Amino acid sequence: MNFFGEYFEQIGDKLRSTDVETLDRLSVIFRETHDRGRKIILVGNGGSASIASHVAVDLTKVARIRAVTFNDDNLLTCFANDYGYEHWVEKALEFYSDPGDVAVLISSSGRSPNIVNGAATARVRGLRVITLSGFDSDNPLRSLGEMNFWVDSRSYNVVEMTHHILLVAAVDKIVSDKGDVG
Repeated sequence: MNFFGEYFEQIGDKLRSTDVETLDRLSVIFRETHDRGRKIILVGNGGSASIASHVAVDLTKVARIRAVTFNDDNLLTCFANDYGYEHWVEKALEFYSDPGDVAVLISSSGRSPNIVNGAATARVRGLRVITLSGFDSDNPLRSLGEMNFWVDSRSYNVVEMTHHILLVAAVDKIVSDKGDVG
């Protein structure tokens, strides 16, 4: 098999191993959060931040569910400078979250200190915590979520692409359930 065939097969295997009942529950959590007048907050670093942005926009525009990220460079650099990079997510959550919101925290390794600290703070603040991680099955982020999507891979791109597809699929499920796909 060639490189691309093997690469796509790897991602396909990761997607096929997803517990679709859990993914469906994620769609329900997103809808219920909206119905209660709360929001979805998505956070990641690097490529995971890009995933968070894409999914937040799709949730807002396509599914009509209020969703935000903390990807504003002024916010991120101010909070990282003032509180330390490992604490900027938890501080942003302290300023911007409300009990009953959902925090979706994404880290390929599951070991990014700012994301792990953010998950711990989200739990204390009464947010529902959803995590997406990869690499080691015992990564610290995975133990902090009410719902955890773990990708059994050590390849950043395989983990990130799987996370991206899972989250976009959850959005598309919400839209499909509403009957206005498009």
